[in-house]
Amino acid sequence: MANHLYQGDLPQGLDLGPVVAVDSETMGLNTQRDQLCVVQLSSGDGDAHLVQINRQTYDAPRLKDLLADPTVLKIFHFARFDIAAFQHWLGVETKPVYCTKIASKLTRTYTDRHGLKDLTRELMGIELSKQQQSSDWGANELSAAQVEYAAADVLYLHTLKAKLDEMLAREDRTAIAEACFDFLPVRAALDLAGWPEIDIFAHS
Repeated sequence: MANHLYQGDLPQGLDLGPVVAVDSETMGLNTQRDQLCVVQLSSGDGDAHLVQINRQTYDAPRLKDLLADPTVLKIFHFARFDIAAFQHWLGVETKPVYCTKIASKLTRTYTDRHGLKDLTRELMGIELSKQQQSSDWGANELSAAQVEYAAADVLYLHTLKAKLDEMLAREDRTAIAEACFDFLPVRAALDLAGWPEIDIFAHS
């Protein structure tokens, strides 16, 4: 296992395969205010690739191409947030996508705990540390602890997807999960357009 940190963009020639785990770190939870700082990716081989975004230009053509590539499935946990951040700061629509949080909510109906830490603990027996979650991701240099934290958010998503796919099939909810995943870029666009909490499908 190794963590690779890049400045500004992914390196030329890096092939992460047809299924890539993706996450991001921002300056906060207000997508339109809090800048995108780091994007982390993994092919599922135990390595993590972190891109420290140039927040002056947001010019990351290889990263953008990967996020928009229709032949590469992107796995997220709580994809709604990351997709909105990529739409707003990078100007790219990310698809196709898979969200382990949505898959968890559709299968693990016996609990209301659907965080990444909860999933890795129950389904993989791994305890994740969230100590660096609220650290300064806009710093010029990331600490070793920040890099380790960011990497951990993508290293287990391939295995979680496989386990959740089995549960979705068992509960006969694969089709509805896929429909939810397909809708995520629209859900993110609604968030950015001013409908983050309003259920436009509700009667009132």
